[in-house]
Amino acid sequence: MDAQTWRVGCRCLLLLALVGSTRSEGLQSCEEVRKLFQWRLVGPVKGLQDSPRAGPDLQVCIAKNPACCTRKMEESYQITARQDMQQVLQTSSSTLKFLISRNTAAFQETLETLIRQAENYTSILFCNTYRNMALEAAASVQEFFTDVGLYLFGADVNPEEFVNRFFDSLFPLVYNHLINPGDSSLEYSECIRMARRDISPFGNIPKRVLGQMGRSLLPSRTFLQALNLGIEVINTTDHLHFSKECSRALLRMQYCPHCQGLTLSKPCMGYCLNVVRGCLAHMAELNPHWHMYILSLEELSDAMHGTYDVEHVLLNFHLLVNDAVVQAYLDGQKLLEQVNKICGRPIRTPTQSPRCSFDGSKEKRGMKIFIRNGEETLANRRKEFINSLRLYRTFYGGLADQLCANELAAGDGLPCWNGEDIVKSYTQRVVGNGIKAQSGNPEVKVKGTDPVINQIIDKLKHVIQLLQGRSPKPSKWELHMGSGGDMAELVSGGCDDEDGCRGSGSGEVKRTLKVTDWMPDEMNLSDVKQIHQTDGSSTLDTTGAGCTATTETMALALMGAVMLLPGLW
Repeated sequence: MDAQTWRVGCRCLLLLALVGSTRSEGLQSCEEVRKLFQWRLVGPVKGLQDSPRAGPDLQVCIAKNPACCTRKMEESYQITARQDMQQVLQTSSSTLKFLISRNTAAFQETLETLIRQAENYTSILFCNTYRNMALEAAASVQEFFTDVGLYLFGADVNPEEFVNRFFDSLFPLVYNHLINPGDSSLEYSECIRMARRDISPFGNIPKRVLGQMGRSLLPSRTFLQALNLGIEVINTTDHLHFSKECSRALLRMQYCPHCQGLTLSKPCMGYCLNVVRGCLAHMAELNPHWHMYILSLEELSDAMHGTYDVEHVLLNFHLLVNDAVVQAYLDGQKLLEQVNKICGRPIRTPTQSPRCSFDGSKEKRGMKIFIRNGEETLANRRKEFINSLRLYRTFYGGLADQLCANELAAGDGLPCWNGEDIVKSYTQRVVGNGIKAQSGNPEVKVKGTDPVINQIIDKLKHVIQLLQGRSPKPSKWELHMGSGGDMAELVSGGCDDEDGCRGSGSGEVKRTLKVTDWMPDEMNLSDVKQIHQTDGSSTLDTTGAGCTATTETMALALMGAVMLLPGLW
């Protein structure tokens, strides 16, 4: 016999001696049992025994020898055993619950910040570039981003409606201030608003905005809804209702040893597994659906990039608004004729619209606070969260094993309680997890199904379908026709140059958020000339600056020219 085996043997003999001593003393007196019972139930209880008695009235903790328990003590212990199990369930899930709830709150807060930031960028665009219409546009801008927030957080609003409503309200402002300057009646402005969808003054840009909003807002909305369901699942399983059979088995495992004076005993591992796997058999049925739930969250999160990334779409919205205004200005003569044909010629009275009172310098300082480095993006937050959540994919399948190993059962090789006595090891068959495996469980009879668990499974199935349905397929391309019918836009799952971002080669998105602050005296129309290329595209050559602007800066250069035209300011 080697030294290690000898030490283990001596330890077992010593523990057996200690347990035997505890049991012997317990059989002579119930003092220790009384103290523990009163402490565990927080307060004195009438009718506690001073010494062991033969108790034929016990229903579960039946023993051949006299016991320290009464029927009322047994009933109290059964309630306590259920409470203990709920407590260990809540403790075991607390880290997972905190992970999901903390990140849900963080995502909501980040989205709220992004919405405010995007609204600020759009307001600054109007105040710095189109000051004449800034105050009139403020209400529409605010309403648009309010609707964006409502939709993201689950309200029953339609993105197509609020996108169209924004551009409907924008057209009368652009017409009255840039195309045909002057004051007009409310009726005439309403006619212009109603005509917007027929004459398409902004080209395909409203459809581009709607496409980007649809591709980015809906996945983010679904992602948040799924996280809230995850919290609901955990809250439900934390307060699981235990069957009568389970309650009796928990009592036998946890507190029946007390009735024999064995207040320090712990159940054998195999015995604990049979009892807890039986009690959590219905909960274990969640495991494949929970696993698929986390996998679907991961797939959706991975796909939310480029034009599917709500952060990119919101923070570049003001650039598309500017593109829309410039598009309408360039088509001004044609739009003037179309509006006159539909609404008639207005009676114009020159007017000076109130200037924007927006404090640009203050907002620019504020904008710097919002700019985050690459590690602080919403996409990286999601990635970190998913990496942590992935560790819990088999949480419900291994929960019984985790509870017994970490909380309830005796350690390997130690004397333990088998439901009747202190033994060296548990000799009964140990069943697996799940309802089907419980047919041979010697400790707990599992009958039927749990309607609460079934309801949660149905909800998980539903949200899994939503998550998988909202996962964009970057390999598929969609053709979006411009509203005029003569322009087409190819949109991939990634972010292209036309959307205002560049690929870094690693899948990340490089964002350049530009808010112009040119003043009329900073540029002269003679410095700007348009170059028409052979392929039909165009750039702007700012000869005064000695450079050729790319497609990305074309609209910004046009804005500077637009502001200098007579009658606009």
